[in-house]
Amino acid sequence: MITLCFDFGNTRSKAAVFENSTLIHTIDLGDELLLSIERCISEYRPHFSILCSVTDHDVRVEDLLQSKTKYHKLTHQSKLNFSIQVSKAETVGPDRLALLAAARSQFPHQNTLVVAAGSCITYNFINTFGAFLGGAISPGMNMRFKAMHTETAKLPLVKQEWNPPLTGYDTASNIRSGVEWGIVHEIDGFIEKYAEKYNSFNAVLTGGHSSYFAGQLKNRIFADPNFIFKGLYILSELNN
Repeated sequence: MITLCFDFGNTRSKAAVFENSTLIHTIDLGDELLLSIERCISEYRPHFSILCSVTDHDVRVEDLLQSKTKYHKLTHQSKLNFSIQVSKAETVGPDRLALLAAARSQFPHQNTLVVAAGSCITYNFINTFGAFLGGAISPGMNMRFKAMHTETAKLPLVKQEWNPPLTGYDTASNIRSGVEWGIVHEIDGFIEKYAEKYNSFNAVLTGGHSSYFAGQLKNRIFADPNFIFKGLYILSELNN
């Protein structure tokens, strides 16, 4: 059985192909979503599909998936393998729901913090009883670069650079040091605070920038850039 899992994020739209429970391929869908999805369906002939979207996507995408597959759109009303213990469940993004589903499946008896480093950085905490208690959201790396450029008169717009200097030697390297090392210390700080409070604790790092930061953290962390897709497959099985 083939399942297509779609993740429409703020920066990129991606898909993963599962054969039974094995992830066999990931796809960057590009800008022409409808055409890309038509190609995916034609090539893989999926039985099931699931969509996680945090954007205002073309409604024809869902019509296509509904007509060609057994389709599920992930929302807070979907069947979940964990409980939501926050005040307004409807405000929890579907991307966070998928991450929590993967955490609950892979680490069922642990307190787990899932850190997703993408357009924003989300911190998502699920306890040993399978309850999502909330977390935190902060600006992602590119958002921080853009904010310093647009909210000041003269700071330039710079891009990420591997291994930025700790001590910047010009304006651009000062900005890179502040943004990139700032995020490293932010993530480490959250992990340490949770570890102090909870026993049997572990942390997961995922998202588009996960590989960039994984090697910089001083805390032990499980890094998996495809964590959201694993959660989406689990929830597709549960809801289809």
